[in-house]
Amino acid sequence: MEWGRRLRVLLDTHAFLWWLADHPNLSHRARHAIVDEADDVFVSAASVWEIATKRRIGKLNLVPFQDGIEAEIEAERFHTLTVTAAHAEKAGGLNHVHKDPFDRMLIAQALIEGLVLVSNEAVFDGFGVPRLW
Repeated sequence: MEWGRRLRVLLDTHAFLWWLADHPNLSHRARHAIVDEADDVFVSAASVWEIATKRRIGKLNLVPFQDGIEAEIEAERFHTLTVTAAHAEKAGGLNHVHKDPFDRMLIAQALIEGLVLVSNEAVFDGFGVPRLW
């Protein structure tokens, strides 16, 4: 990844949450990509689904969403990446073993849309998706 060139990045769910919480686990490189106004930052609808699900079952309370997750994405000037049929087909057809359906969707979206995935999960490397951390 070359510094100084425009990036189109897709935030993994934890990267999005850590950004909102100003959590120290978010890497310097990830912060730089997110804060750089030249970069386009995307949050997947799959991440919104994952966050809502984990909040409902009591596994997530890191960030309070006063006005909803979508409002938070807009407030950060990020773009929401919808899930398409092509994304779903790609996610379902990925050959590598990785059982998390949310991660599989993010991988598929990054591959199809030509996005760099901002994530600390090295398992993504086996799918050939460009990853920044």
